[in-house]
Amino acid sequence: MFPTIIQGGMGVAVSNYRLARAVSCSGQLGVVSGTMLDTVLARRLQDGDLDGSLRRAISKFPFQEIASQVLNDYFIEGGRSAGVPYKPVSMHSMNTPKHLIELTMLANFVEVLLAKEGHSGIVGINYLTKIDLPTLPSLFGAMLAGVDYVLMGAGIPRAIPGILDQLSMKKAVSLKIDVEGSSAEDNYAVSFDPADYPISQPVLKRPKFLAIVSSSVLAQSLSKKASGKVDGFVVEHHTAGGHNAPPRGGVRVDESGEPLYGPKDDIDVASFKKLGLPFWLAGGYGTQAGLAKALELSATGVQVGSLFAFCEESGINESIKREVIDMVKNGDPHIFTDPLASASSYPFKVVPLNTSLSQDDIYFARRRICDLGYLRQAYKNEDGTLGFRCSGEPVQSFVRKGGAEEATCGKKCLCNGLMSTVGLAQVQRDGYVEPPLVTAGKYVGEIRAIVGDSNDSYSAQDVLNYVCGPNISDKKVSA
Repeated sequence: MFPTIIQGGMGVAVSNYRLARAVSCSGQLGVVSGTMLDTVLARRLQDGDLDGSLRRAISKFPFQEIASQVLNDYFIEGGRSAGVPYKPVSMHSMNTPKHLIELTMLANFVEVLLAKEGHSGIVGINYLTKIDLPTLPSLFGAMLAGVDYVLMGAGIPRAIPGILDQLSMKKAVSLKIDVEGSSAEDNYAVSFDPADYPISQPVLKRPKFLAIVSSSVLAQSLSKKASGKVDGFVVEHHTAGGHNAPPRGGVRVDESGEPLYGPKDDIDVASFKKLGLPFWLAGGYGTQAGLAKALELSATGVQVGSLFAFCEESGINESIKREVIDMVKNGDPHIFTDPLASASSYPFKVVPLNTSLSQDDIYFARRRICDLGYLRQAYKNEDGTLGFRCSGEPVQSFVRKGGAEEATCGKKCLCNGLMSTVGLAQVQRDGYVEPPLVTAGKYVGEIRAIVGDSNDSYSAQDVLNYVCGPNISDKKVSA
């Protein structure tokens, strides 16, 4: 039996374990974001883990030597002092150091375990295909915690279903890495062997795999050519928040600078029905009418993101939630689809908050730095060695590595910006505090119908009530 509602796996720690747990407790699919979880855990520990939840989960990790080392490296009793920079986490590479692999495993285990705590509901984790270097230890860590679903978009995750099969049987796996300038003869891949981390159970539960797609052509290809079973699809319309698929036929922009989407970019629901697999519609379906329409079109249900993003349980800073809710109550904020912002080259939705990187004065005042590096692109040098570059890094550095200067125009540091959005902003050496970058879908204005005129906040349960009505949303799962 599949859930009716999938809570979107948003951003960096927006869909945190508290939000996912609240949705899962209500009988739907709560999803944690798996993006940058190694850095998220390291920074949360440096902020003191004041309620002890992280350390409680860490104490259940099957490899306590690793757990002790991570606590020794990052935990600060009472939290770091104001204005003190976070201790950095190493960047992933083709030869990621062992300590970072283990931190990544632990971070994914902790997030999933806490999301599953105290109920018998189902929990998923969302990854970006584009961020491929941490994928293998991330999946293994999540599976150690018993994750029920893995969802992946922002690319073509053809290899992941088979990797889940292999990991469930504790077999060694490898993942081919996207390398700019490589040829068909090249085989750049990262590997992971569960035998390096022996556990007593003979097999791990193989989570269901849902691919996040925008076209039936891609879905058909994945259903036939993926390395293992694809259990269903989340079908995202370009009105959804975060990264969007570029318009078919190439990116052209309107007078405001937004990509021009046309009829070819709409969802061909009939083609998805023919695949015979469960599918959920996303992007503008977060209402009772939207859910009813989706079910009428034979969808299994809908994915809802932006309405959950600003609820009480999400990881977004309280001040940002309040600012967005106020904007919505005073009239729909114009969500801008920025074709340049992301180093991934996918269009990216931004909310025009006065204190964020979406404002030109804040963007141009920020000194470019690439100190997290999750969206770096691997590239092949003439001698066959690999390098990494990011179009959001300092321009001279990017060009020195062979990148085109024009590719840096308008690029924003999503890594640092999204960290700031959830209260984990880095303080740079000169005292500069990284500003936030906030994303939401075009239909974020639906929040107004949830909060009304007198409320300034709302819960995940309020979202479920609004989208599903009491007949579905009140079906709690057992503790």
